Amino acid sequence: MTDTVNILCMKWGTLYGPEYVNNLFRGVQRNLSRPHRFVCFTDDPAGLLPGVEALPLPDLGLPPGHTDTRWRKLALFRRDLAGLSGTALFLDLDLVVVDRLEPFFDLPGEFFIIRDDDLFRPKPLRKINPARDTFLHSVGNSSVFRYEIGRHSYILDAFLSDPAAATESYEISQQFQSAQLAAHGNLHYWPRGWCVSFKNDCVPRGLRNWYREPVLPDGARIVVFAGEPKMADVFAGHGGRWYRRIGKIDWLQKAWQRP
Repeated sequence: MTDTVNILCMKWGTLYGPEYVNNLFRGVQRNLSRPHRFVCFTDDPAGLLPGVEALPLPDLGLPPGHTDTRWRKLALFRRDLAGLSGTALFLDLDLVVVDRLEPFFDLPGEFFIIRDDDLFRPKPLRKINPARDTFLHSVGNSSVFRYEIGRHSYILDAFLSDPAAATESYEISQQFQSAQLAAHGNLHYWPRGWCVSFKNDCVPRGLRNWYREPVLPDGARIVVFAGEPKMADVFAGHGGRWYRRIGKIDWLQKAWQRP
């Protein structure tokens, strides 16, 4: 018998409407046959489909006087996460599931994440500072990660021990999260090519995008929108640069909006 797994996402504020959760939910339903729960932690469950389990946002546990909640995603590493247990796959809202998700649960191990550098083109100038280049090459992109609920509470503990120092030393939460995972020997990456960048992996490079359409690379399972343009911009036909044409993306729109 296959254990039930958890698909988690988070929605707060007004940047993403319920359609982002609903379309993600439908994409998961089409591409994951094993038993699962789809949970959305949110401050506003209005408009979510009946199959989505809407739960309150988990408390980050910030000490008095520290009100910066940009790192809210670290609350997923609470020991007691809304009574959930077992394996969880976290998905950001601004991504598109394009193929089967079972392989994300088949890899043995407790934690897997995208290597952030896999989503971007090489940055030669970064090698001017070798130590920083090595660290940034190790950082995981937290758009898609799998973990065992409750087993990585050391990440949140380390943050809460001195949140001001954490936010001063690291630019974004995924850098801090990756440093903690690496220190505990738990930083492992998805095979390259499972999660791809729309801008860098699907859109033809340079001026070739003016006469070639975006295509999905072989083996890709999830399309993410790292950096600019964001997913909403892409669907509106905006490439973020004068030289980046967003051509025919019927395949992407179908994967995102299909009932």
